Amino acid sequence: MSDRTVRRDLVRAALRALQIDDLVLAIHDASFPSFADEDTGRGSPYTRGGHAMLSFASDLGFNGIQLGPQGQTSLGNASPYDGSVFSKSLLSVALGELASARFAFTLGAEDIETIVAEAPRSYTHAHYKYAFVAHQVAVRKAAARIRERAMAGETHAADLAARVDAFSKHAAWLWHDAIFEALAQSHGTDDWRSWPAADQRLLGPHAGAADRARVAQIERASAGVIDAWLFGQFVLDEQHALLREHAHAVGLRLFGDLQVGFSLRDTWSRADLFMASYVMGAPPSRTNPQGQPWGYPVFDPSRTDGAPLSFMRARVDKLLGECDGVRIDHPHGIVCPWVYVATESDAALSVMRGARLFESPDDPAHPALAPMAIVRPYELDRSMPLYADERVLQLSELEVARYAIYVDEIVRAAEARGRPKSSIVCEVLSTCPLPLRRVMDRHGLGRFRVTQKASMTNPDDGYRSDKAGPPDWIMIGNHDTDPLSLVAERWRANGAAVDRAAYLASRLEPNLAKRAHLAHAIATEPGGLERAMFAELFASRARHVMVFFADLFGMREIYNTPGALRPENWMMRVPRDFRRAHAEACARGVGLDLDLALATAMRSRGDAFVRSHQDLIGALERTR
Repeated sequence: MSDRTVRRDLVRAALRALQIDDLVLAIHDASFPSFADEDTGRGSPYTRGGHAMLSFASDLGFNGIQLGPQGQTSLGNASPYDGSVFSKSLLSVALGELASARFAFTLGAEDIETIVAEAPRSYTHAHYKYAFVAHQVAVRKAAARIRERAMAGETHAADLAARVDAFSKHAAWLWHDAIFEALAQSHGTDDWRSWPAADQRLLGPHAGAADRARVAQIERASAGVIDAWLFGQFVLDEQHALLREHAHAVGLRLFGDLQVGFSLRDTWSRADLFMASYVMGAPPSRTNPQGQPWGYPVFDPSRTDGAPLSFMRARVDKLLGECDGVRIDHPHGIVCPWVYVATESDAALSVMRGARLFESPDDPAHPALAPMAIVRPYELDRSMPLYADERVLQLSELEVARYAIYVDEIVRAAEARGRPKSSIVCEVLSTCPLPLRRVMDRHGLGRFRVTQKASMTNPDDGYRSDKAGPPDWIMIGNHDTDPLSLVAERWRANGAAVDRAAYLASRLEPNLAKRAHLAHAIATEPGGLERAMFAELFASRARHVMVFFADLFGMREIYNTPGALRPENWMMRVPRDFRRAHAEACARGVGLDLDLALATAMRSRGDAFVRSHQDLIGALERTR
């Protein structure tokens, strides 16, 4: 048995002893490492480097991987949360695999070598625009070659072309997105709102004979573009199946991300599902006092034909067919969305003046929302702001059921596939209004506890680890927070380290007489805060722990600044030499040393627990 296997088994034994079911590493597609001969400027879980990263996570003791949204983004917007909800991003195609027998050598080794050689040299950050164009060109070249060789009678090429054709017929979303891609390339932009009026509404229930004729014309004129799109989605489907097979082989579950937003690709083909006059944003909160004007479309509650629910069902079925669990991004958006008027010129002001879609039975500023209200006027506390968690005072079971229709559908889909409810991850952060709490309680779902955001002065703050319950997911940070190394440095500089260290000592040291000494060490020793924050994750009652990749490696750069359009957003990648980088980060006390964190958490349970697990604790401490 290898040393890696021994360490992994020790970690997983410690997790069982602490009654922690999930230890999940969160990493988006673009952030995966690639080996030198396959690096096209942007990461992908489907590359050999991506598979190696999953093996590394398993070796450390993780039993799950949380992927980000995997949809197609646009050249001008790299955010995965603005990507398509069905089609995957061509940027995630492992191009090197197209030069293999599995894909009938549709690209040559020289094609891959050229793309890799011309990619910008830094491999710790994605080079989005280069990769975007390079992948689009390569996939189109591969699709054209496979058709040419199939028509020439090459057996392997013909077999692959037949498989692509069969795949292309299995879902309406493929055809919708392929037509959109053809129009986007024809018009030179994927913002359909700037297209000629005739092309803005070609699909949907109101399409007429002229629309159908236009679509047929597009299919003829842009056959190469459409063919390339379908081929790319086929390749991604195949490569994802291989990734999942590899993940299961090394003991990892894959979690997909059900994003709350929709891409322009989705709103073009399905505009009839959404409200015309209101869009969704984030309400004012302690994290974002001004709110955030996301501009995301909102399902139209006036649709009584079940079309929005059918659309959600199709999304969830696809996601759970590809992954073992699902993260619901901002579940407020499908339970009690914060909406604002879409047509106001100042979106920032409009979102501050917004309202809850289903909690505005008589709001004079939003009379159009009254017919959609679920709550009744007497169930509201008028003294509270419209966005306040406490504004709704009570709900009947019937009202909760109306709020829960989309979450109920997700739970049903998971149960139909034999998945536990813990496979549903709810990204509930600073706000959790009563309707959302009741819907989550209906299914026993937990929320997020983001420990770096915990208040040291408010004992009732929901981010504190002592507030976590067994269904919750606990983490230091996520893709929208600063990395722990940077946060800890800030705490030490501004004096906040003292109070934070005292709190951490109270969580990690059961002996009152020893807490002051531990608090001093946490506050003053290099890496003291980081090590204690990691240990805290395993010392709470939460049975699910998530670690963002930047914290695993002790990185200092910010992955994403929410609400800001920065070219640096979404670009950080795991170093190619990730095993060495992690070992060095642990040696400095800033990376996640799982052996130390788990041993510390086990000792926090008290003398009786330590005595009954002393061999395991000793083994963990000896591996360091």
